[in-house]
Amino acid sequence: MAGGHKYLIEDYLGKRARVYGGERAVLVGIIPLGSAEEEWETFDELRALAYTAGVLVVGHLTQRRSRPDPATFIGRGKAEELRDLAAALGADTAIFNDQLSPDQARNLEEITGLKIIDRSQLILDIFAQRAGTREAELAVELAQLEYLLPRMRGWGKALTNPGGRIGTMGPGETKMEIERRKVKRRIQAIRRALKEADRVREIRRKRRKSSHLPQVAIVGYTNSGKSTLFRRLTGEDVLVEDKLFATLDTKVRKVALEAGHFVLLSDTVGFIRKLPHQLIPAFRATMESAREADLLLNVLDASSPRVMEHFRAVGRILAEEVFSPGEPRPPVLHVLNKVDLVRDSRQEGLLEELKLELGNYVEVSAKHGWGMDELKRAIIEALGDRWVDLKALVPYEKSGVLGVLGKLGRLEVIGNGERGIVVRLVVPSSELPRLKGIPGLVLMEA
Repeated sequence: MAGGHKYLIEDYLGKRARVYGGERAVLVGIIPLGSAEEEWETFDELRALAYTAGVLVVGHLTQRRSRPDPATFIGRGKAEELRDLAAALGADTAIFNDQLSPDQARNLEEITGLKIIDRSQLILDIFAQRAGTREAELAVELAQLEYLLPRMRGWGKALTNPGGRIGTMGPGETKMEIERRKVKRRIQAIRRALKEADRVREIRRKRRKSSHLPQVAIVGYTNSGKSTLFRRLTGEDVLVEDKLFATLDTKVRKVALEAGHFVLLSDTVGFIRKLPHQLIPAFRATMESAREADLLLNVLDASSPRVMEHFRAVGRILAEEVFSPGEPRPPVLHVLNKVDLVRDSRQEGLLEELKLELGNYVEVSAKHGWGMDELKRAIIEALGDRWVDLKALVPYEKSGVLGVLGKLGRLEVIGNGERGIVVRLVVPSSELPRLKGIPGLVLMEA
């Protein structure tokens, strides 16, 4: 895990609060009656999440029921079945596909003797392992502590022994109460640190805005190929892994689509269903990139048999978590990625059905570079009113202006006249007032 906060989580909450990797786990889930398909897919995702966290999945246990048992989620009989299955398979951990209440987790631990981890806890730990900046580390640590604070149920006797140290409430205060106060103080300290990070990020945001370049944000379901596409468009060597949440920290780079057509491109964290609500603040950079964007590129894995569900899940997350009701949204260009992996007629039929819903889309293979020119042209078309293409006359005595014009966008000298140098300009439309204010510069239609 990045940074030192993993030790804090252990010290305050015990080793049973975390996933370490190398553990042997049984996956556990409820399949609600009448809604099996989507739940089975989230179960497949749970397996992928466990793999991402370095956990070895040795078995699974599912149960069909209309609603979770309030005491043990799966019922006492099923919990005892889980205990026996884990013993037979040599598993030490059970990972549940839904969020458990503190009481459910405690009861399950007592019945099974296993470490009990739920989907939210697993995702939080993956984020903690992959946070690459100090701000991301703090945001994830805050999410972990806020999630685990009500779940401090005393792993072992250490947190239930009375303490009488200086600074405690007295001899009757338990170690648990002392540790709770420590966690609350740490939460307050992190929130103060994140406020300072917000201030720094706001300065960067204003600097990007002042560039007047169109902003394009790459969004999409996790593991759809967003980082591969970002690397292909920018030429940057960014992390690309076949794991969920390979990218957590938003990256922003200037990209030339065509001569004179520049954009600020941001790569963001992938979305997933059943995202822990505590992690929403950790998505703040991703959300800001999406809210401020002039265009969203929604990357979809065309080779996934669940591509339709992924498309709808991203739409729900954008609507419910990223944008407020009634808030203006940027247009969306859908990018069907990994088309090189589509090899059967069933998947082709699924894509044809999806295309009817998408409307505006481009098919690419970011890995092999297929369709990149078409994608760039589609971005330019979607942002068509963000650039102007015009001619200008630069008087000979004002030739020093050429250096200024060249920094604004594409500059091409197309001739010399009696009165000066004739140039062609492709610049952001927001720079037009600045061009009109340059003394002696005469603007003409292209």
